[in-house]
Amino acid sequence: MNKILIALTIAGLTISCGKETQEVVTQEVQPAPVVSTPKNIIMIVGDGMGPTYTTAYRYFKDDPSTPRVENTVFDRHLVGMSSTYPDTHHNYVTDSAAAATALSSAIKTYNGAVAVDMDKQNVETVLERAKSLGMKTGVVVTSQINHATPASYLSHNDYRYNYNAIADSYIDNGIQADLYLGGGWKFFIREDRNLVEEFEDNGFNYIDSYQLLDSVSTDKPLLGLFGDKGLPWALDDTNKHRLSAMTKTATKHLENEDGYFLLIEGSQIDWAGHSNDIASAMGEMDDLAKTLEYLETYVKEHPDTLVVITADHSTGGVTLGVDGVFQWDPKVLRTMKQSPNSIANLLEKVDITTEYANSLFNFELTDEEISKLITVKNDTATAIKIAEVTGIEDARSGKEYDPFTVNNELYKAIKEVINARTFTGWTSSGHTAADVPVFAMGNNKALFNGYQDNTDIAKKIFTLLDNK
Repeated sequence: MNKILIALTIAGLTISCGKETQEVVTQEVQPAPVVSTPKNIIMIVGDGMGPTYTTAYRYFKDDPSTPRVENTVFDRHLVGMSSTYPDTHHNYVTDSAAAATALSSAIKTYNGAVAVDMDKQNVETVLERAKSLGMKTGVVVTSQINHATPASYLSHNDYRYNYNAIADSYIDNGIQADLYLGGGWKFFIREDRNLVEEFEDNGFNYIDSYQLLDSVSTDKPLLGLFGDKGLPWALDDTNKHRLSAMTKTATKHLENEDGYFLLIEGSQIDWAGHSNDIASAMGEMDDLAKTLEYLETYVKEHPDTLVVITADHSTGGVTLGVDGVFQWDPKVLRTMKQSPNSIANLLEKVDITTEYANSLFNFELTDEEISKLITVKNDTATAIKIAEVTGIEDARSGKEYDPFTVNNELYKAIKEVINARTFTGWTSSGHTAADVPVFAMGNNKALFNGYQDNTDIAKKIFTLLDNK
């Protein structure tokens, strides 16, 4: 197919995809002509990374000694925006599974769906298409590798939380990738089944330490699991830029004459958003930024590579500036050496002193802040003891995933200290319907300019794959 016909194909991709999508795409998206078909395609999802996250990261990385606010790698490659809504009767807020399915298959579906449509029928993904064309494929994530986003490229299931079934499908439905890097021991090394051994029986190398990333042989496909579920927070991990390290290994392992498709996910930006944890969010954003900076260099050396970056949705409704105060101050975030969750774990075990708390936060707390932490810890412990004696559960007991414990209440109090110090606000512990940014670099990046729906991103990638 010649270049003109390819361009016309992309511009008219949505004609047969339904009236609603046609109206959105044909009015807003003006794709540039395909210059040449990329050999390698790297798709990156910053899970939960709405536009406020990239803005916050710019200010977080700002050098206060200079008169201007410096641009970041995200600013250098911003090309457009994307809508994210699922196909759930005009419920405009998506979950990660429905959004990932849209990004992987160009199909709108219900929240919770893993690469299946509204009728729970399997839909082909861009990773599966790439594999069928003889390309190598891989996934690199900071969640477990059978979490919603990677699963929506690698598998099919009617419910995202069927973690064991999804993990089993990575073998049972045919191995779809040549490389898997992320977390997931709990789901892949089980009493009823050891999937790691089954991958090894299918010719895979297996590693469970970041230190082995640089030395593992490239002559076999690779499975690397580095956490029970997801990886530790970037702030707490042995390698604070573990996504970047895994990505470097992935590109080295996947390079071949026929090209490759690689999915990368900064998974825990979303988890920080759900927790309303700005410190951990900036740690995860920094890990993703370092990954993009590496890929900037990689694309210069491999100009036949396309990199597309977006978010599946925005999480937490984060705001920079609260309560009418015209200020956002990330100064304390730049000094923190561990996550608020890690600080809570340590403070739970000892009597809280000013000196010890300051050493954990790595900045000086006020007397009021110290008093708040002590009060929360003592009051929670007392309430739990009363509940144990009386048999009456404390009214403050939370949901199953957020129980009323000393650790959780300390974690909340620590986040409140940091949010107050930085003037950070949150409107939700869930997702929001905000549009998300789209970034691109390399071969055919102009195809992703302007406003588009998340399904359009997959449509364009399908077309590029079909014209290899």
